[in-house]
Amino acid sequence: YIVHLVMESTLTARDRVGVQDFVLLENYTSEAAFIENLRRRFGENLIYTYIGSVLVSVNPNKDLEIYSKAHMERYRGVSFYEISPHIYAVSDNTYRAMRTERRDQCILISGESGAGKTEASKKILQYYATTCPVTDHLSTLRDRLLQSNPVLEAFGNAKTLRNDNSSRFGKYMDVQFDFRGAPIGGHILNYLLEKSRVVHQNHGERNFHIFYQLLEGGEQDLLSKLGLERNAQKYQYLVKGCCPRVSSINDKNDWRTVRKALTVIGFHEDEVEDLLNIIASVLHLGNTQFGEGKNGENQITTETQLKYLSKLLGVDGAALREALTHKKITAKGEEMISPLSFEQAVAARDALAKAVYGRAFTWLVVKINQSLAFKGSSSVIGLLDIYGFEVFQHNSFEQFCINYCNEKLHQLFIELTLKSEQEEYEAEGITWEPVKYFDNKIICDLVEGKHKGLISILDEECLRPGEPSDISFLEKLEDTLGGHAHFVTHKLSNGKTRKAVSREEFKLIHYAGEVNYSVNGFLDKNKDLLYRNLKEVICQSNSQVLSQCFHREEVTDQKRPETAATQFKNSLAKLIEILMSKEPSYVRCIKPNDAKQSGRFDEALVRHQVKYLGLMENLRVRRAGFAYRRHYETFLQRYKSLCPGTWPNWQGRLADGVATLVQHLGYKPEEYKLGKTKIFIRFPKTLFSTEDSLEARRPALVLTLQTSWRGYRERAKYLRIRQAVIQSAWRGMISRQKARRRRHAVDIIRKFIKGFIYRHYERCPENEYFLDHQRFSFLMMLFRNPPKSVLDKSWPIPPPCLTEASEHLCRLCMRNMMRAYCRRIQPEWKKQMEQKVVASQIFKDQKDSYPQSVPKLFVASRLNSEEFNLKVIQTLGNDKVKYGIAVTKYDRRGYKARPRQLLLTSSFAMLVAEAKLKQRIDYATLRSISVSSLSDGFMVLHVPSEDNKQKSDVVLQCDHLIEVVTKLATMADKKIKVNMSPDSITFAVARGKEGVIDFTSGPELKVAKCKKGHLLVTAPKLNP
Repeated sequence: YIVHLVMESTLTARDRVGVQDFVLLENYTSEAAFIENLRRRFGENLIYTYIGSVLVSVNPNKDLEIYSKAHMERYRGVSFYEISPHIYAVSDNTYRAMRTERRDQCILISGESGAGKTEASKKILQYYATTCPVTDHLSTLRDRLLQSNPVLEAFGNAKTLRNDNSSRFGKYMDVQFDFRGAPIGGHILNYLLEKSRVVHQNHGERNFHIFYQLLEGGEQDLLSKLGLERNAQKYQYLVKGCCPRVSSINDKNDWRTVRKALTVIGFHEDEVEDLLNIIASVLHLGNTQFGEGKNGENQITTETQLKYLSKLLGVDGAALREALTHKKITAKGEEMISPLSFEQAVAARDALAKAVYGRAFTWLVVKINQSLAFKGSSSVIGLLDIYGFEVFQHNSFEQFCINYCNEKLHQLFIELTLKSEQEEYEAEGITWEPVKYFDNKIICDLVEGKHKGLISILDEECLRPGEPSDISFLEKLEDTLGGHAHFVTHKLSNGKTRKAVSREEFKLIHYAGEVNYSVNGFLDKNKDLLYRNLKEVICQSNSQVLSQCFHREEVTDQKRPETAATQFKNSLAKLIEILMSKEPSYVRCIKPNDAKQSGRFDEALVRHQVKYLGLMENLRVRRAGFAYRRHYETFLQRYKSLCPGTWPNWQGRLADGVATLVQHLGYKPEEYKLGKTKIFIRFPKTLFSTEDSLEARRPALVLTLQTSWRGYRERAKYLRIRQAVIQSAWRGMISRQKARRRRHAVDIIRKFIKGFIYRHYERCPENEYFLDHQRFSFLMMLFRNPPKSVLDKSWPIPPPCLTEASEHLCRLCMRNMMRAYCRRIQPEWKKQMEQKVVASQIFKDQKDSYPQSVPKLFVASRLNSEEFNLKVIQTLGNDKVKYGIAVTKYDRRGYKARPRQLLLTSSFAMLVAEAKLKQRIDYATLRSISVSSLSDGFMVLHVPSEDNKQKSDVVLQCDHLIEVVTKLATMADKKIKVNMSPDSITFAVARGKEGVIDFTSGPELKVAKCKKGHLLVTAPKLNP
């Protein structure tokens, strides 16, 4: 009973809201079933339905709460069929396909006026602007992309009988994305602006929005400058529709939106000013009136309008007057000026208004493209928002072009749908079954065929000499296309159908139905010409915008311009080429009623749109093979609970899992096929029965899940209780340990405090712990931070009880460090240190240059072996030279400087001049050495005067005085006395005679003989 109830409720829900994919309709060939499904979903505010990958959208004519940021996030990154149909699902699927497949995409939005095409394109742009990654620079671009919509709507949209915001032009927009998927640029192509609306509107319709926005929202100063009044009823181009205000449109607010958008996009103030001048000039043109002059000629009777036109268009007023009332004719190479009749003048005025507005709109699109431009490689998603099939009571040239465009797009739609279906079947290894469908190529050829196509005949009639007219064009159509199955005129029709076609009409049988076209105005609208002298005047304009819209080369160019129909055909061919190069997605928009009322569903109107949108044809193509196809993983994930072999998880290959599942469900071989990655189900009833089984299975699954959840919850509760008991015992143990540690700490603190009080007493129980702690702390401090080197004389202050022990430890420590240091020292370094100690004993705090010599190492000899004279070495015999240095010897008389070599052996020193031994001084006879306390290099070697072998004292100068004296002292075993004199040194010249060397401080070293006969040495003081 429960299973039956669940299944019944599921079927009831399906009957109420319909299927969300038309492919699943059981009676898919029935148009009535198709429309009934639309009606059911529309009644539940489910405005979106799929036909496979095609989205069908019904305009609700009210705001629905399904476009928030939360809804965007819900559809972001989700598989196309996972959740209910939505415009965001198409947007996201297209975006992900562009990123993963690295192929350009496009979304084709079609439907008649009022079906919601413009709103659909806005929702797609908003989705990309909100969900795509963005930076500061990209944020500016995103704003420009979004703000281009209100600008294009203001200049290209108008209120019609069917739609208060109808796009009166076709728009294709490319949105460019970088490698990260962020929008980086855009480009817009516009098609066939309805320029005739500038000068004429049907009853109940309005001109383009921008005129009313300017009059309602423009500042008073701006209107005064433009010569305008805040009253639309005063302008001829705005009163023909008798509908200046619309309840659903707030022109004042829209004006502020447009002005802000122009700033965001990057328009300069002077460009905006020129653009508004053009808008105002169109209104003044509409109010320009003509009348008969004194001589019967046609002339302008509204001078105020002419004055404003001259100012706003930036042209000469007299030239403009002449161009509006006369035309220039060239015959046999001669130019003639011919006056215009009243009708011709009005036509010329209207042609100028349409040309100026139409080219200004094209310039506007170019400027927007410049602000969105990105140069470089990128991926692209195209959005095509173009007029749907139109059938009015009176159909003219514009409807002909629009319906031709829809024929081409329908042809592309069917071809690409069939192609994508066939490619999917082939990719999955499923046999493709050919599908019969109506091929509208015969209608496209009827319109665009060479020589015999309707457009070719129209162009030929426009260009032929003589007096071509709309009626002659119709006659030529009858002569050329008579007998074509899809072309009918009053003359060619039989008695039954003749009444349905007037004598000035021709009928085309389109794929979407029959349409009667009135030929009146076909030739003029196709020519779309402006009188040459009018074009010359506008080309001389000093307006920045008009100078870019009307090029002066146009006046001199003798080449005949392309007709409007040919231009449209060529641009349409380029559009088809663009769309063919991209992977398409489709949005088909349907208008539920003509009254723009929410909740009202007009079946007759909807049936008409379903027909001309080709939805039944598309459904038939899609259902020609299999109604439902899904990836194995998705199918298995959804239905695995229906088979014990696949529940709860399938561990093998996905294809094997699906095969096991469908075998358990009892699928017949003709009901399904297994492809490489997907399962294909032929009949919707098979899927519905599976879905119903899933609904029946769900209560058992819910019960299982509830049981598992309750078990899990109770076990978790038990574990929490058990953990709480363990935690309680653990916390008790921890608390007891903490209490024991606290008691122990209190005892220690008490002993410490009592010991500190008794610290100066003899050792006793009261201070025993404190003294032991002091001893231990001191010894540990020594252990952790002993002196690091022999030069480190620091030693911690010991407690009183360890004073004697500290002294012993200090001596032992220093002795150990000295012993370790001595063991590590090298023999060469030891010798160096010994010499440095001798130098310190002699010169420390005595000689000015001593501190600079301390870091400099003493060398074994300052002379190389090559510098020793061989004869001198031979003379020495067994006495080897221990040290040698170049010195300067000063004579005792006259103090003449002579270069010498001072050579030290183990027992004597000697002065050598080249190969001669000049003087030998035994260390035993050397009494002393005298040096000054300054930084000079002078020294006097004092020898005994009574020694006949010696020549008296020796005065020497060298660069390394401290090193030489240290070497001499070391050789003589430190028995030589070194005298340090701050002012002068007295030395023996000869027996009984003495010489004096005076020393003084100065900036640099100088040696000179003074007047007293003394030797004066000036030396710089290095340590003041």
